[in-house]
Amino acid sequence: MILILYISVAIIAIAFLFLVISVARTLGSVQKTLNSVAGTLDGLEKQMNGITVETTALLHKTNGLAEDIQRKSEALNVVVDSVKGVGGSIQELNRSIRGVSNTVSRKAEEHKESVAQVVQWSNVAMDVWDRFKNRKQVNDAAVSETPPREEQRRRSYS
Repeated sequence: MILILYISVAIIAIAFLFLVISVARTLGSVQKTLNSVAGTLDGLEKQMNGITVETTALLHKTNGLAEDIQRKSEALNVVVDSVKGVGGSIQELNRSIRGVSNTVSRKAEEHKESVAQVVQWSNVAMDVWDRFKNRKQVNDAAVSETPPREEQRRRSYS
């Protein structure tokens, strides 16, 4: 019975040895895996630091652009307001011109007969002036075409 006991203890010792060897191998594999994970996490940490720096720089540029857009938008608002003012001035000018035009039309309608008479008298005056001018031109032409009488006499005696 002691022999069975020694054999049992030897089998248990051998089984325990295999168990320890298996656990040691498993722990070695786990150690390699954990080392690989640690290396990957180190690389990931470095990449995250680079991304953080780039993100910070990008955020500063974005803020600068937003401020620039805000300033330009405010400047553009001033221009738009100025254009609105010019548009209002032009509308006022159009209203004034329309009022003057309406007044002139109304006055012309009221004084239509007087205007017609003025036009008739001006036509008569222009006609008289044209006749006077034509007579003067005819007289000037007649004077320049006929030599003086003394000239004619000299020519005839020569």
